[in-house]
Amino acid sequence: MQIPTPWLAALGAESEKPYYRALVDFLALERATKTVFPAEENVFRALALTPPDDVKVVLLGQDPYHDDGQAHGLCFSVLPPTRPPPSLKNMFRELKDDLGIVTPEGLGELSAWAKQGVLLLNTVLTVLAHQAASHKKQGWETFTDAVIGKVNESARPVVFCLWGAHARSKAKLVDISRHSVIESAHPSPLSARLFFGTKPYSKINAALVAAGRSPIDWSLGP
Repeated sequence: MQIPTPWLAALGAESEKPYYRALVDFLALERATKTVFPAEENVFRALALTPPDDVKVVLLGQDPYHDDGQAHGLCFSVLPPTRPPPSLKNMFRELKDDLGIVTPEGLGELSAWAKQGVLLLNTVLTVLAHQAASHKKQGWETFTDAVIGKVNESARPVVFCLWGAHARSKAKLVDISRHSVIESAHPSPLSARLFFGTKPYSKINAALVAAGRSPIDWSLGP
């Protein structure tokens, strides 16, 4: 479980702190005795695809999907042939309503966004199979807060997109005099009626353009 080099340099001594060493030991024991998602090589995939100097947008999730064939290190994203889970389907519905972009049926892989500078970061980066939130309060939150803090230090404006109470609690880590924060309900079926109509994609792009940065192409697939 290796932090990608650009982030390792940006985060300084974070990986040497006692909490992080304890987290690594905890995960080694968990993987030795249980099934943990995502695979070890994908734990830091969000950081690998979006280096610190490339971050334009931070989209925060909570913890990885916990069913088979889902989590691969990007929040909300699933690899084919896995079909989009309900929250992601609702994100695509809003994308169509907001920008008229139709996502190909069955596609749920979001790396195209990550490669444009959308940091698809969960606040907890691992989970036990079929046990939601099973790795919370083991140190990941401290680590991902450090990641958010490093992005907050960026001299270039970044848009933080915070859906749901958990993500919105991270707004306190953002200097709104330099960055933009877009908040709304979560796209989960439990709160989707409050998410629909919030137009997050056009708001993100408008904030980027206002800050002199290029917008995100939210389309996926061919």
